[in-house]
Amino acid sequence: MTERRGDTLLFHTPPVIAAQAAAGGKKESEGPLAAGFDELTTDNRLGQWRWGAAEKQLQLRAARLCLQKAGLPAEQVDLALAGDLQAQCTASGYALRELGVPFAGLFGACSTMAEALALGAALCSSGAAQNLLAMTSSHFCAAERQFRTPLSYGAVRTPTAQWTATAAGCCLLRPAGQGVGIAAATLGRVQDYNIKDINNMGAAMAPAAAATPPPYLADTHAELRDFDCIYTGDLGLVGSQMLRELLAAEGLLLKNHADCGCLLYDAGEQRVKSGGSGAYPAKTAAPRQPPGAVYRHRGADEPDHLFAEGEHPGGGTFGRADRTGKGELK
Repeated sequence: MTERRGDTLLFHTPPVIAAQAAAGGKKESEGPLAAGFDELTTDNRLGQWRWGAAEKQLQLRAARLCLQKAGLPAEQVDLALAGDLQAQCTASGYALRELGVPFAGLFGACSTMAEALALGAALCSSGAAQNLLAMTSSHFCAAERQFRTPLSYGAVRTPTAQWTATAAGCCLLRPAGQGVGIAAATLGRVQDYNIKDINNMGAAMAPAAAATPPPYLADTHAELRDFDCIYTGDLGLVGSQMLRELLAAEGLLLKNHADCGCLLYDAGEQRVKSGGSGAYPAKTAAPRQPPGAVYRHRGADEPDHLFAEGEHPGGGTFGRADRTGKGELK
């Protein structure tokens, strides 16, 4: 049964994430959470001629691994909710064409995975789906071409810029049973502070992130201290600092927060400026900045092509992530 309370859906019998899988690229294989991925590749082209086709392969790998973990044939999937950062969700459309399951495309940009989980939980709770896939992907090179400039232009990365993950994640949702339960979902509202800098996504996203907890807390009668940790998707270092300041202005002191964009890479070693963005999280220790400070990478600004193209060698294959050592591939 699902109860609507304000902006929040409460699932009295929580739908569960019964299985999950993640596939990542070269930079992810070198990051702090490399061991958390099921498969990693040293070839971000994944044997394809085009970045979009490479991203499709990432989604397929994540989906098939998830189904393999669950011991579920694709024929028994009732619906897949999927999206990506390409125009018209290109990677998702081609991946689901090959997977051959019922498909509804989503575009929530950086919130696509959370959106898929929330809508998927509502569908499972209503009885509309027994086996539902929630999945998303992103690819650094495809995203730069889509939203900024192709890598060959050699555009300079600013201190506020973030590195879009080359990765895909997939979760299998069921109405009940063993797994991680989804107890509630609050769908946020669009917040537009007229941020026009395409290289400062943290500032663009922080207002929406700050506007979502207050209605959830009001609807559920919960407090921030009730949670072991409160995660955001990919605000990065700049956006995370802004989130804390915006909530503090509302009287909410956010002391148990972690941002997946700050967790995915080692910002001090991997030249990602303000952190990661896109599809998937990992872990790094983000230095806490004083109020009003702007995070700056310790090195000079560098054009994308000086290091981004070098991260995509022509060879390489998928391998299992070695869970005993960071970044090792089998």
